[in-house]
Amino acid sequence: MPLMGSLYVGSSGLQTSQNALNTTAHNLSNMDTTGYVRQQVQQSTRSYMTLAVNAKAISNQETGLGVTYSRVKHIRDYFLDKAYRRESGRSMFYQVSSEVMTEVEDQLGEMNGEAFQGTLTDFWTSIQELAKDPTSAVTQGLFVQSAVEFVEKAQAVYGGLKAYQDNLNAQVKDQVDTINAYGKKILALNEAIRGIETGGIESANDLRDARDQLLDELSQMVDIDFGEDIRGNVWVKVEGTDFVKGERCYEIGLDVDENTGFYTPFWIQDATYRTRADGTREYIIDGAEVFNLKKEISSNLNTDIGGLKAILLARGDHRADYTDVANEKVYGDVSQSILMNVQAEFDQLIHNVATKVNEILATAAGVKQAEADVLASDGTILVRKGEYYCENNVGGYMRKDDGSPVQMFTKVSSDGYRKVTGKVDVKDENGNVTGQEDVEFWVYNEENLDNPRDAQETLYSIQNLQVDDELMQKPSMLGFRLEDGSEDKATAESLKAAFMEEEYSLNPNVKKKASLVDYYDDLVAQIANSGYAFRSIYTNQEGTVESVYAAREQVSGVSSDEELSNMIKFQNAYNASSRYINVLDEMLEHLLSTLGV
Repeated sequence: MPLMGSLYVGSSGLQTSQNALNTTAHNLSNMDTTGYVRQQVQQSTRSYMTLAVNAKAISNQETGLGVTYSRVKHIRDYFLDKAYRRESGRSMFYQVSSEVMTEVEDQLGEMNGEAFQGTLTDFWTSIQELAKDPTSAVTQGLFVQSAVEFVEKAQAVYGGLKAYQDNLNAQVKDQVDTINAYGKKILALNEAIRGIETGGIESANDLRDARDQLLDELSQMVDIDFGEDIRGNVWVKVEGTDFVKGERCYEIGLDVDENTGFYTPFWIQDATYRTRADGTREYIIDGAEVFNLKKEISSNLNTDIGGLKAILLARGDHRADYTDVANEKVYGDVSQSILMNVQAEFDQLIHNVATKVNEILATAAGVKQAEADVLASDGTILVRKGEYYCENNVGGYMRKDDGSPVQMFTKVSSDGYRKVTGKVDVKDENGNVTGQEDVEFWVYNEENLDNPRDAQETLYSIQNLQVDDELMQKPSMLGFRLEDGSEDKATAESLKAAFMEEEYSLNPNVKKKASLVDYYDDLVAQIANSGYAFRSIYTNQEGTVESVYAAREQVSGVSSDEELSNMIKFQNAYNASSRYINVLDEMLEHLLSTLGV
């Protein structure tokens, strides 16, 4: 090789070593940058110069032109990335579930420094004291006042659960907005990376790191699948549906329930719509929902991935009440929702207490069940068979001034009894009609359990419950004295016995029966056990995530020791190239000086 050409060999060494040093410095300076992946220098020889061609020789006579900085390799492992993103999504699912259980425990266990258990115990104590001396104005007043506190505290607990539902609902919107924003960023990064790498000379590694970091964060919110096409674009599927593909990001929409304000994520491209008069669209999302929340939650089925899904499951789709656990088929729709399950079981306790107390007081008021239709003289049905009713001011003492039965717990939006009037035939001992008389009945307004979602005002539920205003002002209305003036110990003892009868279960899947006194303890125990289970799974899952992350870091992470070693190596290569050029420079100077003489 000519001596002048040899300078190119040294120059290539200098340039390549300088570029390698820059890459090493870039790695060291980004050691603590979130999502950064180490970049590895790859060097190769430049094209050879052919000096002579000899067909008889093994190879041609060639001389090298030095080294080149061929590319910077982006060190990632697709399979480790996939495993990490799946396991981190599963970890986030159980983290959210664990946090929700902790919040529910706080709601039930503590309210402004006083646990609900204390309120329930106080109510039970007031009934025990009432049984000792039922005619005492003191015990009657204590009974009514404890009932008031019982309802107020129950409504405070339920209100806290509702408020937390609203909090989770706001998180749903925030996460969907974030997911859509990430999709748009991934699309923009695809375009930027494609623009840089199209020539095949330069690699957009830092932009790839930013894109991969978005995928890491996206995987914690939803179950994703991903890949890269031949043009360098990343495609993403969310819950099995295209999210980022080609030149488009398919955004997730939010449908708002008119009654609750709850958001339901749906795929805009899969939903149908009709245009309102104001030009806006009203979407019909049936079949376009992002999540199928009725699927069984299982790690084997990979249905326990993503924080957003956990939030939606925990929140539920409505405000649950006791009617959601009264029917086994209906309960299946709420059993996987943490908040709806607790709301329904807690409301069932309040409903059972209210209706049982009212039932015992109704018996003292003479309320009975009709064995057949009660007909007016003209054939009109006044009371249907099976309905509970009593004749005005006839039979029983537990009545108000208007003759209606006394109820401890009344409905806010509807009456407990309705007044029915009519004329009935008067018959003699032989069954002959001798005339007619006016009658008044108080008929019990049954709860509408056929369609409770549309008939909330008929239910004895927390949201529709209060202690009778008149009774609060005058607890002595209870009386507990029979028509002959004697003390009604039997009714007071019935109230006491009602709290001790073991005939209530938390939900259709629980076979254990509990009394009203023990029901709340069972509810708290169930929540504590569920919370412990979620926290245990989350702890174990965190260990799995850390293990996969460590394996990924071994491949992709920056090692300061390795990079410093590379820096020394490349620095020595730079120095060697520099000395090589100096030697050539001295030789040239010597030759030129000699020839010049």
